[in-house]
Amino acid sequence: MRLGDAEKREPRTQFAALPFRRKKDGLQILLITSRVTGRWILPKGWPIDAMTPAASAAQEAWEEAGIRGIASEACLGFYSYSKTMAGGGLLPCIAAVFPLEVRKLEDDYPEAGLRKRKWFTPAKAASRISEPDLKKILRNFDPARVM
Repeated sequence: MRLGDAEKREPRTQFAALPFRRKKDGLQILLITSRVTGRWILPKGWPIDAMTPAASAAQEAWEEAGIRGIASEACLGFYSYSKTMAGGGLLPCIAAVFPLEVRKLEDDYPEAGLRKRKWFTPAKAASRISEPDLKKILRNFDPARVM
């Protein structure tokens, strides 16, 4: 593997929301598609001034997926990935994951029409994700331990 842009830059921190709901038949996790590649991902973004990491993750979940809910300050773990930047470069990122209990999904939100969103069981969500560390977080997620 050739050293590319991602390997030459310092990693940047992002905050990700793990949107979930409890249904009669079990736990469900909401994934969204990325705008550039169409892969299934969690909503995430850069830190926002004057907001906690969990609040930043919840704000990104609103902007990217129309999610309204209750965020927990309990970090579930971290995963790394390479973010595709405008112009095609890659930026290494480490995302901290925070649970977000979904109370409502809005139809009108900033990135409506740019992404798909879909509910999955934790095992199915993990199978749709590329990052190994995030797969483990999804498979092991138990909201009773953090909410």
